Amino acid sequence: MENLGAKTPHPLPDPLPDGERNNGGTARAYSSPRRGEGGPVGSGEGVAAMSQQEMMQGFPPAEGGQVTLANWRLPPFNRWAFQNVRQVVPTADVRRSAGPAAPVTRAAQPIDRIGFRAADGRDWTVGDLLSESGTDGLMVLRDGACVVERYDHGLRPETPHIIFSVSKSVTGTLAGIIVGDGRLDPDAPVTRYIPEATGSAYGECTVRHVLDMTVSTDFVEDYLDSSGDFARYRVATGWNPVSGEPADLRSFLVTMRRGAGPHGTIFHYVSPNSDLLGWILERATGTPYPILLSEELWQPMGAADDAYVTVDRLGAPRTAGGLCVTLRDLARVGELMRQRGAVGGRQLVPESWVDDILTNGDAAAWRRGREGRSVLPDARYRSQWYSVGDGHGTFCAIGIHGQFIYVDPTTKVVIAKLSSLFDPLDEAMEEVQLAAFGAIARGVA
Repeated sequence: MENLGAKTPHPLPDPLPDGERNNGGTARAYSSPRRGEGGPVGSGEGVAAMSQQEMMQGFPPAEGGQVTLANWRLPPFNRWAFQNVRQVVPTADVRRSAGPAAPVTRAAQPIDRIGFRAADGRDWTVGDLLSESGTDGLMVLRDGACVVERYDHGLRPETPHIIFSVSKSVTGTLAGIIVGDGRLDPDAPVTRYIPEATGSAYGECTVRHVLDMTVSTDFVEDYLDSSGDFARYRVATGWNPVSGEPADLRSFLVTMRRGAGPHGTIFHYVSPNSDLLGWILERATGTPYPILLSEELWQPMGAADDAYVTVDRLGAPRTAGGLCVTLRDLARVGELMRQRGAVGGRQLVPESWVDDILTNGDAAAWRRGREGRSVLPDARYRSQWYSVGDGHGTFCAIGIHGQFIYVDPTTKVVIAKLSSLFDPLDEAMEEVQLAAFGAIARGVA
């Protein structure tokens, strides 16, 4: 991967000159370490490497290089698909402002030889991590200045890449803006905004329960499910081929079943909660989510590029996981949060909302919901963001297949990472990546 840094600070051009891009795009098979196994092994084994030049080439493409609704999240097709989602799934634009993007300066620092020991007991370098974690793009900011910007696997600075569940954190940030201007009450019952949810898992919970993933529901978040509730959910979002009667996201959400326990006591990670949050925001404001996100966050934040979000067959946005953004704008979201919601001298997200994310969240609910799992044992979850619990005030956004925003307020470091890991959820690799981010933050501070 090519390091797109400069030796002296200067305004970051947009886009970069062609000579500074890595356009090789050759995809290599790789694997990631699995819990309890001695070395880096995983689902990458046995999957033939395929170059970007072979994928989706021809009229029509050859069968082996055809990305479809049925295979776009599977290797090796996912690497191309994650950079070209709107060629597979319907989408809606999230427009940037017509004015100039928020400026970023550059002050390059080397990071590849930064070493760290991860929970797997292995001594890593950052360079090892980046090559073994399917990295498509990495950007590191230190006090707002870009110290590292890298692209691989054909990703370009102007290309939106899907961020999966990092979308939740963006949606939670948007919710803070709408709460701040009085249009949304986080303590109100969900049914104030979505009366159709009466009788469902959401019938007696509050918006705060939705924000903090403490809704009591029997829904199981199983990314490899091929026949249960999660599979039906994927069909409803438009992410899987339709089988049987056509479905849609909003109709699915109001069929979610109530769990046995009370709301508010156990952290239970459920992506439909965040799709419901997007619907709540639409009802609270009377504005479609893509327009709302553009007008309230993307434009005033100074995004350099349009983003887009996947939508179902009736136009409902996948606010839990369907946002596609450029690497630079993903880093801008992180920097906005590091600055406690301020950008260019303007308080965009209420400072109190960011402070609440950093200081609140039910640690006991987190522990009850994460029993037996080692990733982020001391964390809390608040308003769709994770507080890491490392003593630095670090918080982050995490998406499957290796998408991250990592913010360390103490070192003033923001890290944005876009990836195409083969496995959707690999907790061992997630632990390694979080350890790498901590090492990077210390190394460039």
